[in-house]
Amino acid sequence: MTDRIDLSNLPSNRQPRRSVFSARKIALMASVVAGLGAAVYGFSPSVSPADLFSSPAHAQVNNEVKKVERPIGFADIVERVKPSVISVKVNIKEKTASNDDGDDSSPFQPGSPMERFFRRFGGPDGFPGLKGGRGRVVQGQGSGFFISADGYAVTNNHVVDGADKVEVTTDDGKTYTAKVIGTDQRTDLALIKVEGSSNFPFAKLADGKPRIGDWVLAVGNPFGLGGTVTAGIVSASGRDIGNGPYDDFIQIDAPVNKGNSGGPAFNTEGEVMGVNTAIYSPSGGSVGIAFSIPANTVKSVVAQLKDKGSVSRGWIGVQIQPVTSDIADSLGMKKAEGALVAEPQANGPAAKAGIESGDVITAVNGESVKDARELARTIGGMAPGATVKLNVLHKGQDKVINLTLGQLPNTVEAKADTDNDTGKGASKGTDVPKLGMTVAPANSVAGAGKEGVVVTEVDPKSAAAERGFKEGDVILEVGGKTVATAGEVRDAINAARTDNKNSVLMRVKSGGQSRFVAVPIAKG
Repeated sequence: MTDRIDLSNLPSNRQPRRSVFSARKIALMASVVAGLGAAVYGFSPSVSPADLFSSPAHAQVNNEVKKVERPIGFADIVERVKPSVISVKVNIKEKTASNDDGDDSSPFQPGSPMERFFRRFGGPDGFPGLKGGRGRVVQGQGSGFFISADGYAVTNNHVVDGADKVEVTTDDGKTYTAKVIGTDQRTDLALIKVEGSSNFPFAKLADGKPRIGDWVLAVGNPFGLGGTVTAGIVSASGRDIGNGPYDDFIQIDAPVNKGNSGGPAFNTEGEVMGVNTAIYSPSGGSVGIAFSIPANTVKSVVAQLKDKGSVSRGWIGVQIQPVTSDIADSLGMKKAEGALVAEPQANGPAAKAGIESGDVITAVNGESVKDARELARTIGGMAPGATVKLNVLHKGQDKVINLTLGQLPNTVEAKADTDNDTGKGASKGTDVPKLGMTVAPANSVAGAGKEGVVVTEVDPKSAAAERGFKEGDVILEVGGKTVATAGEVRDAINAARTDNKNSVLMRVKSGGQSRFVAVPIAKG
């Protein structure tokens, strides 16, 4: 830091001595100003500093500067919305905090895309801001915001999940106790109620969807710092980050970090366009890619949490997958749209209504379905008991099916047989030409079941390997026909080749789950 020189004690009649260096320095500055004014002025004692800087050239520059408007900042918006944002602190007993070596635990399946690439931030277990150890109280921090004056506030489920105590700190530094009203793991939202006042400043959830390129302000509690504001734009919408079937995130580039979780993303109207929930961060810090839950999703979930403490979703009971271009070709579809039914669940609404494996759901109540995720979000947004009209492509024919929605189960039903001994006692199988795999009747292989043919060997350089086939997979259907022998598989492939199809659709059971795979077939 530069030392200050106190000149206040100099006698008033004492004049500072002028030096050659000082004169040369002023002259140099004057030449720069003259150059900016597009004219050359000589410097002499007769020209005072006042005359120099009031010259016509300088006036011209000054006027041009005045014509440039000052950049509009976000201070007015921030001043209005910041008081509605809170810091959330949780205590959880008998949990394991971060390892001493800094290797954070992860709430995701080991090896999953989310575990490898996406990091939750601000959650109570395995994140910066945690204190404590095994058998002690773990402390975590996140963010949130009031949605009503009587103390209802929104945050993330992973911030308060399992919390024994929740405290919030408001923008003015006051601390209050809060209780969890309800949580929804599928959308990672939670509703809490803050006690102690009936006049909290609150934010409004936006009605419309943001456009890509719109300004966005993120306010929250990164790394426990509290009251932090960052700005950016909406980078994308409808993002699927592998978190679940209801993924529909807004991607923003406003810098958010661990601790921002549960905080709001505001638009320039001062309304909440989304709730910040995850970041893409190989390093653990902000790299300019963050994800927010859209306001319309928040409204729907929060309304149910406030009313009954939980969320009920419509359910038709099908396992679905996207329609790829290969699958569309094998089904004779012009466009790769809709949701392909891999398997209807036994006794579910879809199965009772006559929907079968291989059907493609193309519309719900007259609204076209773009892909499998859109179908899941559309049905999940409806109330159990509602009647819906589904447009279905069934064996090449369009038909309409009416059904009554059930309620989405809270827990995933147990998977089918996952016997790892599949393949034991199997014969070497029969080769399926030009696909690069051998198969054997499933009833001849221990643990493979009684239906279909089991894959006993896959050429690692084959088309089958490229499509993900592996030893132990069970092929149930080929080209819409059930198969029980290698000969039936060959016949179905030849039939597809005769129909001039570029690929053949197979229904495959792997690890207890069914899926359709379009496998390219060679001509001739």
